[in-house]
Amino acid sequence: MAVVTSDNTDKLTSLTANMASASYHISNLLEKMTSSDKDFRFMATNDLMSELQKDSIKLDDDSERKVVKMILKLLEDKNGEVQNLAVKCLGPLVSKVKEYQVETIVDTLCTNMLADKEQLRDISSIGLKTVIGELPPASSGSALAASVCKKITGRLTSAIAKQEDVSVQLEALDIMADMLCRLGGLLVNFHPSILSCLLPQLTSPRLAVRKRTIIALGHLVMSCGNLVFVDLIEHLLSELSRNDSMSTTRTYIQCIAAISRQAGHRIGEYLEKIIPLVVKFCNIDDDELREYCIQAFESFVRRCPKEVYPHVGTVISICLKYLTYDPNYNYDDEDEDENAMDADGADEDYQGSDDEYSDDDDMSWKVRRAAAKCLDAVVSTRHEMLPEFYRTVSPALIARFKEREENVKADVFHAYLSLLKQTRPAQISGMSDISPSHRVLLQVPMIVKALHKQMKEKSVKTRQCCFNMLTELVNVLPGALTQHIPVLVPGIIFSLNDKSSSSNLKIDALSCLYVVLCNHQPQVFHPHALVPPVVACVGDPFYKITSEALLVSQQLVKVIRPLDQPERDTFDASPYITDLFTCTIKRLKAADIDQEVKERAISCMGQIICNLGDSLGDDLPGTLHIFLERLKNEITRLTTVKALTLIAGSTLKIDLRPILDEAVPILASFLRKNQRALKLSTLAALDILVKNYSDSVTPAMIDAVLAELPPLISESDMHVSQMVISFLTTLARVHPLSLAKIGGSSILSELISLVRSPLLQGGALSAMLEFFQALVGTGTSSLGYMDLLRMLTGPVYAQSAALTHKQSYYSIAKCVAALTRACPDEGPAVVGQFIQDVKNSRSTDSIRLLALLSLGEVGHTFLNKQKLKTVILDAFSSSSEEVKSAASYALGSIAVGNLPEYLPFVLGEISGQPKRQYLLLHSLKEIISSASVTGLKPYVEGVWTLLLKHCECAEEGTRNVVAECLGKLTLIDPETLLPRLKGYLLSGDFLKTLEDPDLNVRRVALVTFNSAAHNKPSLIRDLLDTVLPHLYNETKVRKELIREVEMGPFKHTVDDGLDIRKAAFECMYTLLDSCLDRLDIFEFLNHVEDGLKDHYDIKMLTFLMLARLSTLCPSAVLQRLDRLVEPLRATCTTKVKANSVKQEFEKQDELKRSAMRAVVALLTIPEAEKSPLMSEFQSQISSNPELAAIFENIQRDSSSANMESMDTS
Repeated sequence: MAVVTSDNTDKLTSLTANMASASYHISNLLEKMTSSDKDFRFMATNDLMSELQKDSIKLDDDSERKVVKMILKLLEDKNGEVQNLAVKCLGPLVSKVKEYQVETIVDTLCTNMLADKEQLRDISSIGLKTVIGELPPASSGSALAASVCKKITGRLTSAIAKQEDVSVQLEALDIMADMLCRLGGLLVNFHPSILSCLLPQLTSPRLAVRKRTIIALGHLVMSCGNLVFVDLIEHLLSELSRNDSMSTTRTYIQCIAAISRQAGHRIGEYLEKIIPLVVKFCNIDDDELREYCIQAFESFVRRCPKEVYPHVGTVISICLKYLTYDPNYNYDDEDEDENAMDADGADEDYQGSDDEYSDDDDMSWKVRRAAAKCLDAVVSTRHEMLPEFYRTVSPALIARFKEREENVKADVFHAYLSLLKQTRPAQISGMSDISPSHRVLLQVPMIVKALHKQMKEKSVKTRQCCFNMLTELVNVLPGALTQHIPVLVPGIIFSLNDKSSSSNLKIDALSCLYVVLCNHQPQVFHPHALVPPVVACVGDPFYKITSEALLVSQQLVKVIRPLDQPERDTFDASPYITDLFTCTIKRLKAADIDQEVKERAISCMGQIICNLGDSLGDDLPGTLHIFLERLKNEITRLTTVKALTLIAGSTLKIDLRPILDEAVPILASFLRKNQRALKLSTLAALDILVKNYSDSVTPAMIDAVLAELPPLISESDMHVSQMVISFLTTLARVHPLSLAKIGGSSILSELISLVRSPLLQGGALSAMLEFFQALVGTGTSSLGYMDLLRMLTGPVYAQSAALTHKQSYYSIAKCVAALTRACPDEGPAVVGQFIQDVKNSRSTDSIRLLALLSLGEVGHTFLNKQKLKTVILDAFSSSSEEVKSAASYALGSIAVGNLPEYLPFVLGEISGQPKRQYLLLHSLKEIISSASVTGLKPYVEGVWTLLLKHCECAEEGTRNVVAECLGKLTLIDPETLLPRLKGYLLSGDFLKTLEDPDLNVRRVALVTFNSAAHNKPSLIRDLLDTVLPHLYNETKVRKELIREVEMGPFKHTVDDGLDIRKAAFECMYTLLDSCLDRLDIFEFLNHVEDGLKDHYDIKMLTFLMLARLSTLCPSAVLQRLDRLVEPLRATCTTKVKANSVKQEFEKQDELKRSAMRAVVALLTIPEAEKSPLMSEFQSQISSNPELAAIFENIQRDSSSANMESMDTS
């Protein structure tokens, strides 16, 4: 014991010593602060600042008091710099001293804010802002923040109410807004008094006061209770109805817009009263008021999507009316005015702030700008109205591209861009009548005509808007501009050659040209002189322009000589080759240039050699040697490998001999590097080199590559393995001799173990089969048919190590079949051997399994007819399930090769052998899936009749197989069979199955619907209005389906409705991805909300939905936030009973994690944390160590996931 005590005493002593030394150091500083020399005071304050910023600093009460007193004194210092430093000290000081000291600081600052001296007032308000900024946020639940806020609030409200001194008022309003924004939730008790002090300021004679009051009210509505909110809205509505003076009416409209921007989810229910008033004020002849009204509409459209819905038509028509509202200007004589306009417009480059006019009294441009921005909001938020927009909004916007005021023009362009962007996703979902993209096509001539004039405007901003527009247009509709290239290309070249163009403009022009070149046929561009201006840009001193120009040059090379269309290659490229080559080689040789320029120069030169290499003559070998140098450099090697792959694949058969000797060993060494992209690109390069340059590739080169391959063949990276296998296949075909060595190396053993991997499937498996066929075809000794067969099947026969995974048997059987197809002479003997294996009573199940699967794979080419049937049918009675299913697969597979003999036999067996029905139906399914359509046609009727007989079978498993067979059969002759299949759904209508009295039918109908929504959304889009009510109906918990089951002494509740609810929620989740624009999101959220309180499985689904919804439609989720937070909170705070089983604890844990993921997703919505319930829940999380830990982990994961997705994009 004694030891411990002495240890503690030591700690205490050292702590006291630390405190003592700190307080000694600080008292020294305090003394210097009283010096008469301002430099001393400045340095001492600076030192104090750095002391306060240390985490380790501990002040005793006496030092605290002295420091606070001194800093407050220095705020009144004669020297401005000392004052500024003292204010900065307040930040760290607040978090280091005790609460009552903070209150002293706040008191003093509040008093000084009302002082006579202006400088002292200013510095005190900065001080208060600093203190508020340093207080812990409302969600941390700190008592300090609450008490400080309460202190300040009273003083501020009285300062705001005194109207003698405007500057004090403005500062106080500013601080109030700051405090409400950060800590509004702590001031709930003061909200009524804050409101009553702010409202009168809306009629202040000073506009600046009104403006800041509106900002403060905006922050107040985010956290205030409902009563305060109702008071505020009622006040604004009654004042607006009275409409005393234009000036206050403007302010009230601005205030409503601000509230809607900050708390749209609360103002929604009042829109019915607000919108008619705003519409009325639009008609008053007052430009400023009009601007504010239209801005209010914009905020309603963005923030209250549901409530504004009935009024969208009105809003659009008002915006279209005021988009062209320009009373002081006549647009008739366009051309004369254009030049006059330029002189005016030159100084209007920046966004006009509220006090700037282009014409001293002409305010109409602000109204037009507001209208354009409001249309932008409407277009961006209402996908479902696209067809309507293309009828009304699109032509109006195009007609306004001629707008004379540059800022307004930019917004008009932006609104049109939003319209095009909305059109992109809709292309996929095939809408009814004519698709939106078709509507765009109809408007292209109008757009081009409007842009043609603008592309030669003086204004840089206008031309940039034109390029953005063309780029987006081509992205929405590739090839749309084919007819208009002659009109547009000169406009693009104009900006590239224009001396006054800014760098950004040139970059935009080049990237626009690039997109246009990529998305149109090469012949369209042949008449235009595009090469000279682009070549000039490659030589530009600014690296970003060079880089963009090299990208365009690479595309131009493909345009002047399109290798993929040799029959249409009539264009003479020779005049341009020298220029393109010279400008690119200059950049390729330069060592001291930007990384991106290096890479693009390599890619561009690769393209030049690939498409024009036959015209380069003596320049070619030298250029290839530069590539060799770039291959040795770590930074440029990946790009060079890709360029070499391009050149090696060229149809011009470029001579690569000068560099092959050196290049291949370097490439081989890349296979060792720990950079996956490099490995994949190198394997592709080697593959094409071996294919096209087999006569120049020496055995030594190949050995160097083969030595690197074994480590790359593994199940941990199937893609790399697949590339290796393809390379080996190429080698076997063009260099058969080189494969003699692979038997001795570990390559073959790695390949054989990969065949046994359960992960081998798809592309990698096909590559493996091709490889074995190529290998056995080389006739290499010790790698003949029987050798390979033994290697593949050895382990199964050795019985030493049974293969753990069933998939391995399937892969081996496929390889055996591939070998046998390559060596047909060996077939009969092998089939005979397999038949013996199946019949032999001493064979293990694994041997039988492999033999049956191999028979299935090989059987339909090598048939011992009679024997096979009996052998396979005998296997149906095996005791092993796996052998039985292999036998049914084999029977089906063999039948595919010989339908006339086997199909009638299988059908007969199905009818005659009720016990084996399930297996025989599986054979039938294999036949229907794999046989050719023409082969099956004659048998369709017979099969159909037989299947229908078994529809009513008692076994659900059998019914499911019958259903699969019917579905696959229908695809063979859909014209005849689909109507028939519909006929069997009693009413012939899928929708009726959703109302079927049988629970299971409804569940299967929902599963079908989900699959359709997932794979073919266009089938169901137009049915949603009828289906959704049934779908939502199935999400409700039904009491009558819950029953109690007695299990011995315990009672256990079973909910028979759970599965169908789960199916319904799964459908809802799918619809979010495929049919979002057809959902009423608020109705949807009602059911999500119910799901949050449902059973474990359904909660998990709805948590995922919430996360998805937070990104897809944040404003709607925000409106419902309070109702959504409650169930999340309940989940996170539920305790599991102490005596529960382990699974219960694990389930609850998983639920908490999932709920937290939803919370983190909700918090990505910008205004979410300002909701009082949400911030309360956050403080609950941070005060509970377990929840806090989960929360932090998830936040970390989600932010790193975002980083990764940015990388991959």
